[in-house]
Amino acid sequence: MRRVFFVVFLFCWGMLVFRPSTHAQARIEGLGSVPPEGVITLMVGAGVAYYMGDLVDGVDFAHLGLGPNLALGGMYRLTEHVSLRSELRYYQVQGDQQYSRNAKNNLSFRTRNPDIYIGAQGDLFPFSRQVRANPYLFAGLGTTILNPKANLGGTWYSLPPLTTEGVNYSQTPLLVVAGIGFTYRLTGRWGLGLELCNNFLSSDYLDDVSGFYPEPDALPNDLARQLSDRAPEIGQAPNQPGFQRGNPKVKDSYVFLSVKAQYLLTTRYFAQQRKKTRCPKF
Repeated sequence: MRRVFFVVFLFCWGMLVFRPSTHAQARIEGLGSVPPEGVITLMVGAGVAYYMGDLVDGVDFAHLGLGPNLALGGMYRLTEHVSLRSELRYYQVQGDQQYSRNAKNNLSFRTRNPDIYIGAQGDLFPFSRQVRANPYLFAGLGTTILNPKANLGGTWYSLPPLTTEGVNYSQTPLLVVAGIGFTYRLTGRWGLGLELCNNFLSSDYLDDVSGFYPEPDALPNDLARQLSDRAPEIGQAPNQPGFQRGNPKVKDSYVFLSVKAQYLLTTRYFAQQRKKTRCPKF
């Protein structure tokens, strides 16, 4: 399913990216007529984040476990249709097996992480047309910092140092970002839009769950053993070493649904014109 998604996404995105530029200009309030190349736009976003991993069974609308996401970024326009794009984001996701078919394992987590990526955005309509609503696709590469935690007795414990599966995994995996959205132009410089973004990780440890239950003696301390196998907390028999704890064949991911505000800050052309008209120094 993911392969089909990527093939369709890359085809549509490529159709936008490789459209020819017309070298037209747009008239922007406060800036005058400017070419698209070199336009700099600031972005601020907020919305909800949704986790997809080993502790949930598909999309459960009754128990989505949504968390917040915040973003701050910018774009540098290369052509009529294409911009470089980068964002620094912060998000929270969580999951709990009590709502899944593996409820007897009783595993749960919460994580609050930053991430960052750089990529490209392809707009459907050219910049010079200044249409009211402009759909777009975007994709990029980046990284996030994994720090899943579990609650025990009212205290949240960081799980990576405890190696609950006997594995020391990387806390900075590769992040692949792919999304779709649209911007509605409010004025020449302000825009507001909606965006759906899927974030694919090269790691299966966003939730600290991936493979199999380890030998208890291989874990560093009693806290690690208790958080590795939480079935006894709800009256279930302990899981035997080697029993499946997660699904290592499918990597974790998280989804953002966000509202994005954009402000056209300046353009390379405007900066060059201002430099030319600057008074000479004596």
